Amino acid sequence: MPVMNNDHAPYNNKIEAERNMQSLAFSTATPPDAVLAKFEVCHTQDLEEARRWGERIFCENRLRNQDRQAPVDTRIYYRRLGGISVGRMSYGSDITIDPGVLDTFSLVMMPIRGQEVIEFGSRQICSTPSQASVLNAHLPCRIHHRKDTEKLIMRVDRSLLERICQQHLGRTLSKPVEFKPDMPLDTAQGQRWMRMVGWIYDNLSHDEGSLPPLLAAQFEQAMVTALLTCQPNNYSGELCADEAQSIAPSFVKRVERYIEEHAHEPISIVEMAEHVGVSSRSLFAGFRRFRNTSPMLYLKEVRLRRVHEELQQSSAGSTTVTAVAFRWGFSHLGHFTTDYKRRFGESPSETLAR
Repeated sequence: MPVMNNDHAPYNNKIEAERNMQSLAFSTATPPDAVLAKFEVCHTQDLEEARRWGERIFCENRLRNQDRQAPVDTRIYYRRLGGISVGRMSYGSDITIDPGVLDTFSLVMMPIRGQEVIEFGSRQICSTPSQASVLNAHLPCRIHHRKDTEKLIMRVDRSLLERICQQHLGRTLSKPVEFKPDMPLDTAQGQRWMRMVGWIYDNLSHDEGSLPPLLAAQFEQAMVTALLTCQPNNYSGELCADEAQSIAPSFVKRVERYIEEHAHEPISIVEMAEHVGVSSRSLFAGFRRFRNTSPMLYLKEVRLRRVHEELQQSSAGSTTVTAVAFRWGFSHLGHFTTDYKRRFGESPSETLAR
């Protein structure tokens, strides 16, 4: 029997692997005007029906057709994913939308074609395919939607936005997140944002089933983090400038270490200042400039984090929320519960139950 020569086996395997690679199909990103085509929720020529759908998806609003002779042809494609929602919509006419204040969410609007003029009090911005717009959750606005305009939208729940911002900052927010309303898309940040948008919309346009909770949470985290870091806002300095943390004076860092080590003890401003050898005034000024907080608020954040960690590691039968809160210096349970829920997105009893 002849002996088989296997000297060329690695080469043959490589050729076969290359043939297999050539047969793989890579799908291209969904074109903007085909985004969410499988998720149409509204197609109507009735302005009142369009208003009701806007109320169902967003909030109470008033719609006015500026050209009463022109027909309305509203199309809405929409999909919700936890604390974020994505959509594509058009009205088919010159429409004025008056939603008042978006109390519970922020809204990013990205025209595919056409334009919208958005009023913020006395200020106006023009939203076009080269410049998106951001409506903040707590500021009144009015939208003038031009005929033949179609746009992509992204709705972000205010609670999710604040929770993820707090996670990145490591502290409770002192003010609501407020974005700059105009979003140029031809900048490095704008292009980075659109790449993330394309990835999210492409995935949600093709996947018709329910996403696994872990994957949905990753989409939420990625999208909100991209918005916080790509669009200027009142926390951009802290979110995007790590060097501010490293150049803080040594006494600020020493007080932080002191707080971390003695958070379970009664600590006063005077004790903190004496520990590092500076005046109370200098201590306040250092924390305000380099940490955007005060020493006592920093202490409160550390204690909230310690309570959270302890509740996570405990069981409902082994301790109580009251006992843990008192142990970390929280004597007013009502205020404590409010601060805790704002910081971690759930009540302390819910953390303990898990």
